[in-house]
Amino acid sequence: MNEVNKTLYIPLYGKAYVSRKGILLHDPKAEQIWAAEGFPLKGKSRSKWLAYYMGMRAAVYDRWVEEKMAQNPNAVVLHIGCGMDSRAVRVDRKGRTWYDIDFADVIEERKRYFREEDGYRMVAGDVREKSWLERIEGEETIVVMEGVSMYLAPEDRDKLMERLCGRFQRVFLLVDFYTHFAAKMSKVRNPINDVGVTLVYGLDDPHEAETPQLKFVKRHDMTPADMIGELSGMEKSIFRKLYAGKIAEKMYRLYEYERG
Repeated sequence: MNEVNKTLYIPLYGKAYVSRKGILLHDPKAEQIWAAEGFPLKGKSRSKWLAYYMGMRAAVYDRWVEEKMAQNPNAVVLHIGCGMDSRAVRVDRKGRTWYDIDFADVIEERKRYFREEDGYRMVAGDVREKSWLERIEGEETIVVMEGVSMYLAPEDRDKLMERLCGRFQRVFLLVDFYTHFAAKMSKVRNPINDVGVTLVYGLDDPHEAETPQLKFVKRHDMTPADMIGELSGMEKSIFRKLYAGKIAEKMYRLYEYERG
């Protein structure tokens, strides 16, 4: 895998870590994959605080997907940049069609642990191109882009948004962004540096990612109080200072978009 694809091991470790502790996520698949792969993370990428954050972020996305599926029974789900995530297993898919999408070498690795079945497909493709969309069925979609946008140049990000709106009559999208400040700082102070990544992109104004059809809806909290409450003792206070305070606000944000 290239350096960007290797970043998938950072959230995988976080999800396996919190699942083993019995907090935030029940994710035995992440535990299984992490134990088998044994990828040599180092430095900040092995921090328990980052692991809590990765687990919490995943739980926020899970909650949103479940809510959107309940509200939109005809929508297919696209998990763009799925990596080794087991969201399609963690949440109740309610019998609908779900597509996990990533680069070919990631999907090849993923097929060692996941199998396609009725309603579940793995699609190999570069989301900066349009050919992968030709393999997607449905008229409405719920789109998860977790930990992806920062690796897309603005022009590639904008083309992806436009293609989603051109392909589907209705689009519900949840996507996390680095700010411009975070992107600048990421060259020297980001756990992704531990797997060789230094080039990332940021966005400050959520309206920058809009298209004529896809509109910003609202900002979401990536560290909800009820989830922080699952941590123990002093961990809650330390975690708030590291990932739920003014510094975090300046670095990282979660936005929802919709084409109605």
